[in-house]
Order: sequence, then structure tokens, then C-alpha cells
Amino acid sequence: MQTPRRVTTAVIPAAGLGTRFLPATKAQPKEMLPVVDKPAIQYVVEEAVRAGIDDILIITGRGKRSLEDHFDRNFELEYLLGKKGKHDQRDELVDIAELADIHYVRQGEPLGLGHAISVARKHVGDNPFAVLLGDEWMRADVGLLEGMIATYDRYQQSVIALKEVSDEEISRYGCARPEPVSDGLVRILDVIEKPDPATAPSNLAVMGRYILTPEIFEALGRITPGSGGELQLTDAIALLLERQAVYGYTFTEGRYDTGQVLDYLKVIVELASERDDLGPEFRSFLSDFVHQRDM
Repeated sequence: MQTPRRVTTAVIPAAGLGTRFLPATKAQPKEMLPVVDKPAIQYVVEEAVRAGIDDILIITGRGKRSLEDHFDRNFELEYLLGKKGKHDQRDELVDIAELADIHYVRQGEPLGLGHAISVARKHVGDNPFAVLLGDEWMRADVGLLEGMIATYDRYQQSVIALKEVSDEEISRYGCARPEPVSDGLVRILDVIEKPDPATAPSNLAVMGRYILTPEIFEALGRITPGSGGELQLTDAIALLLERQAVYGYTFTEGRYDTGQVLDYLKVIVELASERDDLGPEFRSFLSDFVHQRDM
């Protein structure tokens, strides 16, 4: 009997250009844009760590060096903060560098998400792994990744996050043809990248969280450029379905597409409103602001 394999590694693709946020991303990675007082990618790393993952591979590209610097130690700054008595800030910086074992590999060419995942093959080896897209923010209390990993532990098969969207939105996403298994869980029979709403097999859209078995790499090696001329992870998952089951873990709330400017702003407002140190005063400001706008 084969020993069950655990999910202990996460792959975070972070090689994109972030064109929706130009000119802010002209000289800095979109993943380093601040969400209140932390860069966006730190929330993604923390999400993985909360789910029990301690090995993280970030797929980077040209101009992404600040990502590595952020998760590294800065002894000069730590010393200066300690000398000034700012021990809480110093300890917070040390904690960032010790969140997990974080590694980096470059995606030489921007050939799509499927290609980005393929360059993780040597690091991942023959183990299952999580994929977390850095421009999709998930609220911590939803426990999405934890639920997906629990589903993988039960079935030992790939698990993909799915969320219902409107008929008008489905053409922006990968779309699953589902077969119900239990409450909140489906078996995926097919998956199509950015379908025409008139022919979409459902309104269940693939979201940016995946648990993948290592067999995905063989499928990635077989795909050809698809939507947008890129190598699509969705196409590789469709091939994976030919040899093993793939499950869909459905959820309904707590997800923002921070690759969109409006959702990025919503996340900032939500997080700031919930902070003990910022929330009361910030919520009061928002209330006054909205009231004045409505007058």
C-alpha cells in the first residue's frame, strides 16, 4: 500500500508584469504593492504557512529582486530598530524572514501560467504541491486552502478551488463541468479556459488556488499554446483528467481579485477596517466620507 503523500510545498507564480497597475508597477513588482502596511505577496505566503506549508517556491522574473529582499534578513535595519528601542518592529522583520523556507526560480520567458508552473518541476519532484496565485487574495477566516488540503489528504488527487460567477463573468476564467460528490465538493469532468458564456458547461469558475499531483508536469509537457498564445494550466488539467480524478472544492466568499484595481482597494478597506489599531478611526472616517458624498 502506497504511503499517503502530504502537501508541504507551495508554488507562487510572481513573474507577471502587472500592467493593470501601471505606472505604479513600472519600477516595482505588482506583488510588492502595499496592502495597508504589508506587500501583497506576504499575505499569500502567510496563507500557505497557516495551512501547514513550510516550503515555498516563488516563480520570479526580471525586475523582481525586491521580492527576495523582502523575505531576507536586513541586519542593518534590525540593528538600527533595536538601538532605537523599536523592538516590536525589529521582531516583526525577523519573523518575516522566518515564515518558511522560501526559494526562488526565474521564469525565463512570460509564456503563461502553465509554463510558470512547469519550471517548478525540479523543486517539487514527485510530491503533491499547492499553487497560490499572488493576485488573488483570500480572507483568512474562510479556511479555503486548509479545506483543499484536507480534501487532498482524503482522496490523494488534485483539488481545484471553484466559485460560482455570473454568466457574464465566466468568459474571464477557466470553467469546470462538475459532477456532485458531496456538499461543497464536486468531481471535475472537464475544464475549459475562458469559454463563451453561451456554451460554458457551468458557472463554476476556477480560482487561483490549486492542489496538484506531480503528474501535472507530464501534462504540462504535452500542451500547446492556447488562449492568449500562452501555455495554460487549465489545458494541462484537462489532460490530467484523462489519467486521474480531479476534484473541485467550492466556496462562496472571501476572495478578491487584487489584480483588478477596484478589488485591490476593497481589500485595503476591509483589512484596515478590521485592525484594532486602525479600525475604529478608519471606520469613522469612512462613515463621514460616505455621508458627505451623499449630501
